[in-house]
Amino acid sequence: MGPDCRESNPQDAHGEEKVFINFWYPAEWSDKLTDKPVKLRMLGQDFVLFRDSEGKARCLSNTCVHRGGSLAGGQMKGDCIECPYHGWQFDGDGRCHRIPSLGSNARIPARARIDAYPTEERYGLVFAFLGDLPEEERPPIMEIPEFGQDGWHAHCEDRVTQLEYRRAQENALDPAHNEFVHPTHGFSGTRDDYYVPKLEVQDTEWGCGFVTTYFAPPLEDKTMEAASGRSKAGVIEAGTFVEGPTTLCTKIHPTADSYMHQYGFKTPIDEFSYRSFLFQMRNFLVSDEHDGRFKERNQVVAEQDREVLSVINPTVTPETMSGEFFMPADKAIARYREYLKDWEARGWRIDVAEVNLNRKRVAYAIPSPGRRVQPKGWILEEISYSDEASQATSRHKPTTCDCEHRHQQRHGDRIECGEPIDSRRKESPQKWIKCQHDCCGNYATTDQADPTAGN
Repeated sequence: MGPDCRESNPQDAHGEEKVFINFWYPAEWSDKLTDKPVKLRMLGQDFVLFRDSEGKARCLSNTCVHRGGSLAGGQMKGDCIECPYHGWQFDGDGRCHRIPSLGSNARIPARARIDAYPTEERYGLVFAFLGDLPEEERPPIMEIPEFGQDGWHAHCEDRVTQLEYRRAQENALDPAHNEFVHPTHGFSGTRDDYYVPKLEVQDTEWGCGFVTTYFAPPLEDKTMEAASGRSKAGVIEAGTFVEGPTTLCTKIHPTADSYMHQYGFKTPIDEFSYRSFLFQMRNFLVSDEHDGRFKERNQVVAEQDREVLSVINPTVTPETMSGEFFMPADKAIARYREYLKDWEARGWRIDVAEVNLNRKRVAYAIPSPGRRVQPKGWILEEISYSDEASQATSRHKPTTCDCEHRHQQRHGDRIECGEPIDSRRKESPQKWIKCQHDCCGNYATTDQADPTAGN
């Protein structure tokens, strides 16, 4: 995608970027993670990954709560990562163990902590749970049942793509594009009898998808063709299921006995780029020597999709279908958007526009499970959520508002949204006015009269 794809588009007003917390995201390959800190950007925020002395993968918010230093630029001291700015040391659970300026054996304030995120290693990947849900409520990591099973070979690869991830997810759920975008999958619309069979969209707990049939040419690679057992055009079975906002599985059966099952895990770097980790499971040509030919095929297909999606208008996926003319072949895409709406209603969508507006002024953090256990006393601002999310009853703490920030700037202390301010007023010449935001009943200092005076 060229740079112009990031520029504003008047039609983008019909859609908003959707990046979600409270899902597992692949962060890095397991063999790439050592005791050397690694800086990664995920969901538009920076994180630091490292292994502790027991080899456990750790993931923390990258911003030091002291003066904003980048922890990933520091070094490991035992099980702690040391900030390169002033030497504060944090363990894998986000607790501060040393503040050099206080001297040795100093008591560490409880608020000297940073967000720490659960990790799990599976399929040779380090996954990080970027959200605050307790363990029993978290969506699962997508299963790869063929992984490690006899008769199956795993080919793995990853790439960074400059696109909005939803466009890529919807493209995978679109059976009609194969005929025209991928010459290896169809006949470029030259057949008069071409059509997409009626789709039966199936729902799962965390997504949806379909299985259908295609009339497809034989595999272009002669070695693949011979191994698949099909040398002529014919009907094949294939389908795609999405799980969560960014993961999917595509199953392609060139013949009744030859299977390719591809599992894709995407991690949004920001709203217009993502890193994808692909696991291609196949039960034919199962030796490593054939990985190169499959990788080449995957790259060709990915580039064909990218060429189409990089110039799609609008860049951002529309919020509704009112500006698009959906066909029966688009049923799975429509259903996927319904799932996104549901997760947004739960309060899981980041307000990307608000975060970007304040990026140079506010240090944000994705909320970690620790904020559920102890909601108060965190230094970094919890990331902003969409309007619908701010009103969702499932969020664990009230949303902050501008009056809180103004009070902090004038008086140096902080008011939790919804907490009566009367008991914490300080002597000052400013008067008080009730906050006009729906999210709280606080008061902010202004030059106006206190509407509660005399009550």
